Amino acid sequence: MHVSELKGAGLGFRRELIPALQARIPPVIDFFEIAPENWLDLGGATGKQLRGFSERYPFICHGLSLSLGGPTPLDEMLLRRIKPFMRQHQVPLYSEHLSYCSDDGQLYDLLPIPFTEEAVKYVAARIRRTQDILEQRIAVENASYYVAAPISEMSESAFIRAVLEEADCLLHLDVNNIYVNSVNFGFDPVEFLHGLPGERIAYIHTAGHHQEAADLIIDTHGAAVIDPVWALLDETYQTFGAFPTLLERDFNIPPLAELVPEVARIAELQHKWSKRHVQRA
Repeated sequence: MHVSELKGAGLGFRRELIPALQARIPPVIDFFEIAPENWLDLGGATGKQLRGFSERYPFICHGLSLSLGGPTPLDEMLLRRIKPFMRQHQVPLYSEHLSYCSDDGQLYDLLPIPFTEEAVKYVAARIRRTQDILEQRIAVENASYYVAAPISEMSESAFIRAVLEEADCLLHLDVNNIYVNSVNFGFDPVEFLHGLPGERIAYIHTAGHHQEAADLIIDTHGAAVIDPVWALLDETYQTFGAFPTLLERDFNIPPLAELVPEVARIAELQHKWSKRHVQRA
């Protein structure tokens, strides 16, 4: 399967959801996403369970720990383990965060990269090396953050565009992260969205978050998607088209039946804008 064949609405694949998914996969779910670090080298019953799903549904790998902007050497060993895992499960795409999460060890948070020309070249070189090892283009995700990088020579959107062009990679667009950062740093999320290169979008994330204060949102993926984020997703489809979109839910995971309406809402928005784009054409 090629990434261009990926369609529809997806859901993060979590162990808590496996029993319900084994009983019945709701027809609104078109694909799943997993963090490969959590599934590498798993055999036995768990490995067979995953294979049973990946034989029937497309999966995307969304990395957690490659630390594309980090100061330590790129973890090529991890990539060499991910590559056969993707082949085994016929995964068409690997994505990672445009951030860093390591120094001498894992920092267990996603930290912002300085928006500088030097950082563009540094990160793009690491992305190109990742693509060389995996033998395919990857997608990088615009990250949420809470403290601005100490040095900035350009805007975040300009930095993202420059990295994508320098590395010749794809964009994993997270609309919730745009909204989170717009509240935390006081900018217009729609204007930010319009500044991104739609032709490089591979797929989209939407998620919930925690409102700590009027001007501080924590990107938890632990709650339902709120109306302003749904509105931003709607704007995204209107602007760029109805790209494959996944609902992230990493904490406070409710029963599958409570997640399905959110996945269905993604599908409804996709259908609305797919029809309108066809009519315009």
